Amino acid sequence: MGNHGFVVRGRGFLSVSPWWGLVIILLAILAVVAPGLYATGPAAVKANAASNYVPQTRTYYIGADEVQWNYAPTGKNQITGEPFDEAAQVFTKQGPQRIGSTYIKSLYQEYTDSSFKTLKQRTPAEQHLGFQGPVIRGVVGDTIKVVFKNNLDRPASVHVHGVFYDKSSEGAPYNDGTGAAAKVDDGVAPGSTYSYSYEVPERAGPGPMDGSSVMWMYHSHTDEVADDYSGLVGPMVITKASAARADGTPNDVDREFFLQFKVSDENSSPYLQRNIDKYAGKPATVKTDDEDFGESNLMHSINGYVYGNQPLESMTMRKGEHVRWYLMGMGTEVDLHTPHWHGNTVTALGMRTDVVNLLPASMVVADMVPDDVGTWLFHCHVNDHISAGMLTRYRVLNEDGSVGGTTQTAPDAAAHAGH
Repeated sequence: MGNHGFVVRGRGFLSVSPWWGLVIILLAILAVVAPGLYATGPAAVKANAASNYVPQTRTYYIGADEVQWNYAPTGKNQITGEPFDEAAQVFTKQGPQRIGSTYIKSLYQEYTDSSFKTLKQRTPAEQHLGFQGPVIRGVVGDTIKVVFKNNLDRPASVHVHGVFYDKSSEGAPYNDGTGAAAKVDDGVAPGSTYSYSYEVPERAGPGPMDGSSVMWMYHSHTDEVADDYSGLVGPMVITKASAARADGTPNDVDREFFLQFKVSDENSSPYLQRNIDKYAGKPATVKTDDEDFGESNLMHSINGYVYGNQPLESMTMRKGEHVRWYLMGMGTEVDLHTPHWHGNTVTALGMRTDVVNLLPASMVVADMVPDDVGTWLFHCHVNDHISAGMLTRYRVLNEDGSVGGTTQTAPDAAAHAGH
């Protein structure tokens, strides 16, 4: 084989001819310099800014509060635009032996500071959260602190998924071999305050096949089943440092939506008798073991709303935006959910789809770039859940905020629709 100016073998080594050596040196120089020559657009600015991210401590003041929650606040079926029919009235109509659509619940609510005197008001874009707790955010490298005030009449806690914590911040009582000092967090006494601390290591952030952020959740684990059905659940998002804004949101996402699919079994809520006494027309005649009464208290909801009662204004986006959907399931064996988007598609778990699967305590992140303007159905595709009202709507406007020739206002994209 002749030497065509490429390699020369000698003394047991592979040597490069002078001409090719010069080429290799020039290519190496170009590899170093080229990124600086071309990285001048917005993406480069984001990357450069992100590379300078400084980890911080993010503190949240969260109370467990008793509230009255209405699953159908508009008083009608917003999916059909009509009054509730006979099937829907099973879950929404108040009567002598029926509670109706309003229940006493326990919810996580965010406060402005450690005094726990002033609730932090949700932005218009956050109204879709419904009865979920506030979004807790962190960036890989951060520390998250939750100052928790239990305003209930029973013990409660905060237990998080995904991030790093020691036994004093686990928030779950069981025989784990720890002493009393590490168990105060397991059930915070009524009227008491406790500070939980979590580290955000690399393994809590996006993995190799994830996008720029991943979803976790938090919930009370003192009486796990009753706490779940009473409403003590909320979302958590962890963003990778190279893609994080200062507020912890992912810088490649325009809007975020957080949806919890759950059959809220109000029969298993610690407030069942109080709800009967407060809302049933003739409480003394209610038989809690009656099958029809039990069915009426199975609220098939998305974020605590049935039959499209979730505020459409806070489920609004614009064509071409990068929209990230964080979905979670909770509940029991009937909580097999298949959220389905009409009109647009998403990428989830590395595939293109318009339906994803949820089981209790599972979480799925789905990315959408909507291209189909209109008001669209978003619902669980399980037939029984459709009949029982596990449906909502989302709206896609044109880039200029118009649809059908009428200019409408979407929640400010700068609010990132989730914080």
